[in-house]
Amino acid sequence: MTNLPTSCEEALDLLRAHGDAERAKGLAEHHKVPRAYLGVPNGTLGDLAQEWRQGLDLSARLSLAEALWQTNIFEARITAAKLLTQARIRPDDGAVWDMLLSWMPDFDSWAIADQVITAAQKRLVADPSRIETVAEWTTSSDHWIKRAAMIIALPFAKQNHPTEAELAVRVRVLGWAADYVRDADWTLQKSVAGWLRDLSKHDPERVEYFLSNHARHMKPFARKEAVKFLPQHPAP
Repeated sequence: MTNLPTSCEEALDLLRAHGDAERAKGLAEHHKVPRAYLGVPNGTLGDLAQEWRQGLDLSARLSLAEALWQTNIFEARITAAKLLTQARIRPDDGAVWDMLLSWMPDFDSWAIADQVITAAQKRLVADPSRIETVAEWTTSSDHWIKRAAMIIALPFAKQNHPTEAELAVRVRVLGWAADYVRDADWTLQKSVAGWLRDLSKHDPERVEYFLSNHARHMKPFARKEAVKFLPQHPAP
C-alpha cells in the first residue's frame, strides 16, 4: 500500500490532496462550527480510512487516530473515528473503547459525534456489558453525551433475534427513553423517536406498549417519527 501514512502530518497531506476549497467553504457554512475544513468528500475519507485500517496495526491506528483528533480539523476527526470503526478488533481490551469515549467531551458537530458513536456502537455490540458505562451518560448535563446513550444503543433496536443479554439492553434503553421524553430538548426527543422507529420494525409490540404509556409526553414531531412504520397505530 503506497498511501500508508507514517505520521499525522503525512496523513493530513493525503487528506489535503483530496480537498476542495469550495466544498470546504460549504461544509463550514453547513456545520457552523469554527474549525478548519479541507473539503474532502466523505466517500474519499472512507476509502482512505479503510486502506489505513488494513495496512496499520492496532497500535499504529490508535496513535494516528488520536493525533488526527487533536488537530481539530473536520475531516481529520471524521477519519480518526473511521480508523476505529470495525466490527471485530483483536485484542478488544478496551483501548479503542476508551479512546472513543475520551473524545466525547469534544462533541460539537452532528457529523463528528455520529461518526464516533458509530465506531463505539461496534464496541458495545462486541461487549454488551459496556452498557453500564453508557448508563452513566443518561444523567449528564451535556446534551451531546446524553443523546449519545440512545444513539450508541441503536443496534439493539435492529435485532430480529436478540440474545437474553441483548434483550436486556433493549429493555434498559426503553427505560431511558421514558425519562428522555419528559425533556423538551428536541435532540433528545429526536433520539428517542429514531430509536422507537427502528425498533418498531423488529419488536412492534414493545413500541406499542411504550407509546401507550409515554406518547403523551412526546413532541408531535417525535410521535410522528416513532409511528412511521406502525401505520395502524392511532394518532396519540
